Amino acid sequence: MPEPLTSVTPVTSVAPVTSVTFPPAFLWGAATSAYQIEGAVREGGRTPSIWDTFSHTPGRTAGGEHGDIAVDHYHRYRDDVALMADLGLTAYRFSVSWPRVQPTGRGPAVQVGLDFYRRLVDELLAVGIKPALTLYHWDLPQELEDAGGWPERDTAYRFAEYAQIMGEALGDRVEQWITLNEPWCSAFLGYGSGVHAPGRTDPAASLKAAHHLNLAHGLSTSALRSAMPARNSIAVSLNSSVVRPASQSPADLAAARKIDDLANGVFHGPMLHGSYPQSLLDATRSITDWSYVHDGDLTLIHQPLDALGLNYYTPALVAAAEPTGPAPRADGHGASAHSPWPGADDVAFLQTPGERTEMGWTIDPTGLYDLILRYTREAPGLPLYVTENGAAYDDKPDPEGRVHDPERIAYLHGHLSAVRRAIADGADVRGYYLWSLMDNFEWAYGYEKRFGAVYVDYATLARTPKSSARWYGEAARTGTLPSAEGA
Repeated sequence: MPEPLTSVTPVTSVAPVTSVTFPPAFLWGAATSAYQIEGAVREGGRTPSIWDTFSHTPGRTAGGEHGDIAVDHYHRYRDDVALMADLGLTAYRFSVSWPRVQPTGRGPAVQVGLDFYRRLVDELLAVGIKPALTLYHWDLPQELEDAGGWPERDTAYRFAEYAQIMGEALGDRVEQWITLNEPWCSAFLGYGSGVHAPGRTDPAASLKAAHHLNLAHGLSTSALRSAMPARNSIAVSLNSSVVRPASQSPADLAAARKIDDLANGVFHGPMLHGSYPQSLLDATRSITDWSYVHDGDLTLIHQPLDALGLNYYTPALVAAAEPTGPAPRADGHGASAHSPWPGADDVAFLQTPGERTEMGWTIDPTGLYDLILRYTREAPGLPLYVTENGAAYDDKPDPEGRVHDPERIAYLHGHLSAVRRAIADGADVRGYYLWSLMDNFEWAYGYEKRFGAVYVDYATLARTPKSSARWYGEAARTGTLPSAEGA
């Protein structure tokens, strides 16, 4: 196994480039997820997911908001695809709602649910937009959670059966597949800090969930390969953290290593190298004995991948905590008395300096550059995609109904410049998916945070492309970044 990188190097700069031109085949996409945009939660045989239950539980989401209607993409998908085509996008990453196609997480598919995704894919292909299908973006069928959820081994096998169903249904027309989106959030925010569905706060359960998500990835990869043409690409999207130490002291470097293991090594270790970092196992021995890792599991998880998706928003800055008092936890992952970092109570998360988005996340394109270069070394020869990157701002229409968002244009220009610099430095990055296509239900934040390039009036559900959408569309059509000046 290659020596894992520490991701604790000092901040590197991404020098400005005067002419930012991308390779001709580079994919210019946008991303969404099913629960955040579809609505129609009780149509076509769909049953509740853990996010339906969580968002309808008082006190779990801002204002008690939920995704029952979201932005009604289920009924408006044709208009949304036409909007993507008008903007000039060449790719669209969406997720499938597991309980829409397999309501209980077991048994045969509901054809009306599959038919929705067939129609969506056909609509995309008809206008020349490449579909990228994510099997799991956090909407576990509630019946599987009632049976124990991701901490239970059986959930991984149910997921593989679901993957088989989807591969057989859409493998003839979808070439890009992603097994899991951000399994770190599913495991550690869902079962550790409780700020995401299902809202459990059990450190041992969060580590078990991480392993079974890894197992689900491996089993589903094998299932997809058995069900689809060999030409199709299978990937996973990781929200790998860029973890930086507050200093080069041994204590701060050790703190950064611990968080790097929990954020990154817990997934890329088994997926890319076939083993968990020994330092991770040692640091969590007081929480779990890892006995749920069965003989042969790591071989099942360590399946060959065709690509790797990287989701990036902001770096993390950590230090060894002071010996007295609770460690500060400005980790950007929501407020909770329970930590999503099992075994890391001795690590302090510090506020990174610089300008911030509405999420309170520091804007730092150097983190994206560093992340891409890390995985260029971590997984040599594996094509990379930036499967999420974007920013939330307090966007509002002007009196003429236009939505001007120069901050997002500057954000995109900086991060896309970082991608292009990484390509120039040898990284095989083949596409970029802006998060998000449109404003939507932003999980526990409800509808407060707007990440979209397209503005949604939540009262009427009317869509209005923001100035950033037009800017991004021009980049997609020309393969060159327009100026961000005067945006």
